[in-house]
Amino acid sequence: MDDVDRLDPLWPLRWVLTTDHERLGLLYLVVGTGTGLWGAVDAMMLRTALLTPKANIYGEMTYNALFTAHGLTMLFLFAVPVVFGLGSYLLPTLVGADEVALPRVNAACLWLLPPAIVVVRIGLLTDLVGYHVIEPPMTGWTFYPPLSLEKQNAGVTIVLAGIFVASAGFVANAANFLTTVVSERTVPWHRLDIFSWTMLVTSGMVLFAFPMLMAAALMLVLDRVAGTPFFVGDPLGFQHMFWFFGHPVVYILVLPPMGILSLVIPRFSGRRLFGYEGAVYSTLAIGVLSFGLWAHHMFTTGLDPRIQSSFMAVTLAIAVPSSVKVLDWLATMWNGRIRLDAPMLFAVGAIANFVVGGVTGVFVAAVPVDDFLHGTIYVVGHFHFLFVGTIVFALFSASYYWYPLFTGRTYNHTLAAIHFWLSMAGVVFAFGAMLVMGMDGLPRRMAAYPPAFAGAQQFATVAAFVLGVGQLVWLWNVVRSLWHGESVGADPWDLGDSGLRTPEWEE
Repeated sequence: MDDVDRLDPLWPLRWVLTTDHERLGLLYLVVGTGTGLWGAVDAMMLRTALLTPKANIYGEMTYNALFTAHGLTMLFLFAVPVVFGLGSYLLPTLVGADEVALPRVNAACLWLLPPAIVVVRIGLLTDLVGYHVIEPPMTGWTFYPPLSLEKQNAGVTIVLAGIFVASAGFVANAANFLTTVVSERTVPWHRLDIFSWTMLVTSGMVLFAFPMLMAAALMLVLDRVAGTPFFVGDPLGFQHMFWFFGHPVVYILVLPPMGILSLVIPRFSGRRLFGYEGAVYSTLAIGVLSFGLWAHHMFTTGLDPRIQSSFMAVTLAIAVPSSVKVLDWLATMWNGRIRLDAPMLFAVGAIANFVVGGVTGVFVAAVPVDDFLHGTIYVVGHFHFLFVGTIVFALFSASYYWYPLFTGRTYNHTLAAIHFWLSMAGVVFAFGAMLVMGMDGLPRRMAAYPPAFAGAQQFATVAAFVLGVGQLVWLWNVVRSLWHGESVGADPWDLGDSGLRTPEWEE
């Protein structure tokens, strides 16, 4: 909030009614951060429940509701809004435009999120406080039939409606961002930064992936309330539709953070990004290939082995453009003048975690290995190395890198370093323990588990709490620095490398 806002008694209303892309971007970031912290509380509650082999802390039903709400919150209500917030704030400036192509669409899509958040979260919230108004869904974020067709749980229908509304907003704003880059751009294609390329490809992917989710959700609701037979007796039909969305959404979430790394790493290495063309083509390749591997989530459902082989090949192939990006980042840092400020610390940590998450994913891409590991907590560890260790780390890198731009102030660098090391230790030990337990055969989504795994589960829980403490350090740092951080009037990262500065710092 600037000084003019503080003197204006109507400033809250002006923020609510704004169509300015920067203000809307900040509002997206605030909403996404708030729901992300809410989802993190879910995770802490889940890990607390797993301290004992018996489900004697919350009970099985509450545990099932928690992991359902956690997955929905982190994927739909945290990661996508934060990515869209960065896109709204930065994309017009990076492509040389004054504003997004459709400012009112940008605003409308933002304000679809609060009601969607309430609808998705209301069941679990009322359940935890003792008012059983709406029973929370206990299906997991995948909503597989026939479990999701049980009509006794009306909360499933309500949550599906919330996901439908949020998804409609994402599709509309993806079209807005796509139009902005294509039609409003004044920067030539060969000089477009990698973050803008990733937002362009991500927006195109959203236009193909989310309508499939919306169609599947609508058909599932009709099965529940109108008695239609779309998925009654055909649960695999829903799985095909869901995973046609479900796997591309992983790359929808990871591509913009990859673009962030491609901006931060050159800046703190004192070198231009190595292999610009390779970074662009690998982004395009990931966008295309991500739609050809959905059925690798269904290897254990009895698919024809020939179909399994084709999806296994495409799943392995997508590791190639992902590896190109890692090599580009490492080559950029090679012999560079590396400055280990907080944005670079999290960028390097994101690369390390991405390698672990990617390699562990290659194993489950192979049909024989997936037959053994599918449905185990190994998959949870693999996914969280990618989601928390890569995507969230890259978003933290962005939060520190652009914090002076967003607020006009700097943060506490010591607290930022503490945040990084607590987060890195938490990710490695918590999710590493899950990989080990999964290889030993422990199923996922179990409120109760064999006592032989108690020690490993408790170790993972302690590590998860270390990770959680790190996020409290981050929250304290960014909030406190709004009032006590040192004021900055220009680019604080400019140490003789102005040729590496991107346009948002020129304003």
